[in-house]
Amino acid sequence: MYHALTIPDFNKQFKALRIEFTFFEYQSYAIIEEYDCFKLIFNFNLGNRFYFKPEWKIPKMNFFVEKPNKEILNILAFHIGMVELISYWKAACPQQVIIKPFKLSNEQINWWKKLYFNGLGEFFFVNGIQATPDDFMLITCDSDTFFEPVDKTYNETVIVPVGGGKDSAVSLELLTRNGFSVVPLVVNPRAATNDCIIAAGFSDQDSLLMYRTIDPELIKLNQAGFLNGHTPFSALLAFVSAFGATLADARHIALSNESSASESTVHGSNVNHQYSKSFEFEQDFRYYLNRFITSGMGYFSFLRPLNELQIASLFSKFSAYHKSFKSCNAGSKTDQWCCNCPKCLFTYIMLSPFVPSDKLESIFGENLLDKENLKNTLDELLGKTIAKPFECVGTTEEVRTAVNYIAQQIRTDEIPFLIETLEIENNSILLADKAMKNALLQFDDQHFLLPEFEMLIKQAIDEK
Repeated sequence: MYHALTIPDFNKQFKALRIEFTFFEYQSYAIIEEYDCFKLIFNFNLGNRFYFKPEWKIPKMNFFVEKPNKEILNILAFHIGMVELISYWKAACPQQVIIKPFKLSNEQINWWKKLYFNGLGEFFFVNGIQATPDDFMLITCDSDTFFEPVDKTYNETVIVPVGGGKDSAVSLELLTRNGFSVVPLVVNPRAATNDCIIAAGFSDQDSLLMYRTIDPELIKLNQAGFLNGHTPFSALLAFVSAFGATLADARHIALSNESSASESTVHGSNVNHQYSKSFEFEQDFRYYLNRFITSGMGYFSFLRPLNELQIASLFSKFSAYHKSFKSCNAGSKTDQWCCNCPKCLFTYIMLSPFVPSDKLESIFGENLLDKENLKNTLDELLGKTIAKPFECVGTTEEVRTAVNYIAQQIRTDEIPFLIETLEIENNSILLADKAMKNALLQFDDQHFLLPEFEMLIKQAIDEK
């Protein structure tokens, strides 16, 4: 039985804004190479009323090739703008989107509409907006210029995007320990990402740093009551990672998305907070990158064969990261665990079977399993509501497996509040150990790992 979920209704505002703002225009983009950095600048126009100019800055590093392929960089810069535009389009959601820099084929337009619609699934759902893949957007191109894919060979360097959480730490550690040439990539560095790359043996000078600036005009519109919500950031990360890989002449881009990222957030629907981390998007992006941009580059999720429990088990062995990693979005700016959000509770639950309770409390600052205010959050994580939390959390089955295992291991005189309130059947307790062992032995065959990466992952989960 699902708990009720209150959904606001902004559908009337959605319709009114589409009447008031009839078009959104991707006007232009530019790559500016300065002596110490590359800058990307985009120009967007919302109905001739509001103009946006988001920017990216990428400091030059010694490991950049002297003459990166300008044609590939140019095509990728355009595509970064194609993802950036959705953050600005969503303020008013005009039906017509005009692309001026290049002409896209029907296949490409359909690819982008699929990404936009599915990547905005949460945005539509939480705002109560009624939209369909056919009618939410009409993309037209005001250009006769096509771009052509560029064939190129790259070196064997592995670009690893780092977010400061446990997943990218596991990827960094496994790859570096096994002798791969790795370059960490960080967008808008913060304390947790800096500490993570240092723990992995890197410095800023060894890393690909990128700085994204959102146009302040968009913030003003959000504050003024225009539409706002989640956008597919990992799709943006895919294209900027390819841009960075081109600068470093790197063949591989290794994400740290696990198998559970493909599970929908809203039960019985395709709404997925993590759509651009899903296997479906990974497959689509690989096709688009190789078909339309460059055929020599490989984009894949290194941790795709694994579930969240396996990743937590591996991470528990890498103690150098334990004090510095942060998966909490709410506390990201202050480099803290807020200890009150779904991401904090989920991470705590995943690590509990593998990290001693006293050490876990020292990492988070308190025992999250003893917090009464997180009871509803636990219900959401366990699938007792119509939707999981709109955060990057694992499957309801992973959470059930973990809490059943925790309940089995805890002494009866020290059961924390959240575990005590669970209605766990006796046979679930008896089967908890078996369920955990099975979870730790899983290997999802739905992945794009080359043999050398697949072997590394299998060795990691086979080690006791």
